[in-house]
Amino acid sequence: MGEGGGGGLDVVMFPWLAFGHMIPFLQLSKRLAARGHAVTFLSTPRNLARLPPGLPEGAESTADVTPDKDGLVKKACDGLAAPFAAFLAGRAKRPDWIVVDFCHHWLPPIADEHCVPCAMFHIIPAAMNAMFGPRWANARYPRTAPEDFTVPPKWIPFPSTIAFRRREFGWIAGAFKPNASGLPDVERFWRTEERCRLIINRSCHELEPPQLFDFLTGLFRKPTVPAGILPPTTNLVTDDDDRSELALGLELAGVRFLWAIRSPTAGGVLPDGFEQRTRGRGVVWGRWVAQVRVLAHGAVGAFLTHCGWGSTIEGVALGQPLVMLPLVVDQGIIARAMAERGVGVEIARDESDGSFDRDAVAAAVRRVAVGGEREASASNANRIKDVVGDQEREERYIDELVGYLRRYS
Repeated sequence: MGEGGGGGLDVVMFPWLAFGHMIPFLQLSKRLAARGHAVTFLSTPRNLARLPPGLPEGAESTADVTPDKDGLVKKACDGLAAPFAAFLAGRAKRPDWIVVDFCHHWLPPIADEHCVPCAMFHIIPAAMNAMFGPRWANARYPRTAPEDFTVPPKWIPFPSTIAFRRREFGWIAGAFKPNASGLPDVERFWRTEERCRLIINRSCHELEPPQLFDFLTGLFRKPTVPAGILPPTTNLVTDDDDRSELALGLELAGVRFLWAIRSPTAGGVLPDGFEQRTRGRGVVWGRWVAQVRVLAHGAVGAFLTHCGWGSTIEGVALGQPLVMLPLVVDQGIIARAMAERGVGVEIARDESDGSFDRDAVAAAVRRVAVGGEREASASNANRIKDVVGDQEREERYIDELVGYLRRYS
C-alpha cells in the first residue's frame, strides 16, 4: 500500500496473529501509506482475507482458538521465521524498517543479517511498558511474590498507580512462565525489544502519566515514542465475561442495551429466558458488529466494555462514559486509569477471586447510564474526546513518528 518513491520510506509491518494487534498495525500502515511511504503488511492468508480475518485445522489467529491454545498459536507463528527470511532475501530492495510485534523475537536477528533496522510497535498503553520493564530492571528488582505486582515497580522513581490488583496477579504471573510455545511472553518481549532501535506505542501523551515517554526512553535506553491512538473505522465484536451474572445484571438494571457477544448460546452465557424477558429493550447480537458506528450513535448513553485498549480508545474518542469490567492483560490498569479521569466506573468485584454478581453490574450500569454520575461521566468523557479526537493532533503524532524513523534508520 502506498508508493515509496520521492524519498518515501519502505516499511514492512508484521503484527502478532490476533485481531487486537492486526487492526492497529493496519491503521498505522494506512497512516504511513497516506503520506506516500511504501508499506508491506505481512500476515497469513486467512487473516489478510478477513481484514476490513497442534492447532485446529485452518486456525491462523487467536480468533480461531480458545484462550488455552494461545501458546500454540505462538509456536505456529515461530514457524514463520523461514518464510520471513525468504521474503526478505527475495526483495529487490531492502526495506528501511521492519515494524514488529512483541512476540516475534526471531525476527530482528534475521533483519540484522540484511542490515534492516527494527522498531517494536506496542498496541498497549505505554504504562504497561513501565509495568513490564526491561530485563536489566527486572534483574535488579526481581518480583517473585504476588504482592510485588500489586505495587508500582521499584524502577519507577515517581508517584504512580501503575500496578495490578491481587486478583489480577494470575495473568501477569503467567506472562513470566513458559507456555505451550516453550517461552514466557515476557521473554519474547525482552528478546524482541533488545534488538529493536525504537519502541512505538499506540498511545498519546494526553492518556498517559506526565513525562512517561521520556522516562521510558531512559528506562529502555532507546527512543520510546507515541503513534497517537489510531482510532479505527471499524472493529470486531468484543469478548465479555462467561458468567451469566453479567446478563442478569443487564436485566436488573432495566436499561435499553445492545450486547455484542461471540456465540451467545455457547457455554451457558445467557440464562434461560433472558432474551424473552428483555425483548423490546435489549438485543443480543452474536455476529460481527460495527462497534465504532454503534458507539457514535446518539442513542448510546454508555459503553460496557472489558477495557481492552482498542475498545477503550474507541469509547473515549467518541465521548462515551464507560462501565468497565476488566478481565486480563492490561485491562485492569486501563480501567483504573479511566476511572481516575472520571469517565466511568468499574463493576465491583470480589478482590480474592475476581467474581461479581448481578447487583454489582446493575449498580454500575445505572450509575453511568442513568444515575447521578451520568452527567459528570459524560462531561469528562466529552472533555477527553475533544483532546484525543483532535485529528490534527493525531496527524502530528504520525509526522513525529516518521521523523524518528528517518533519524534512526
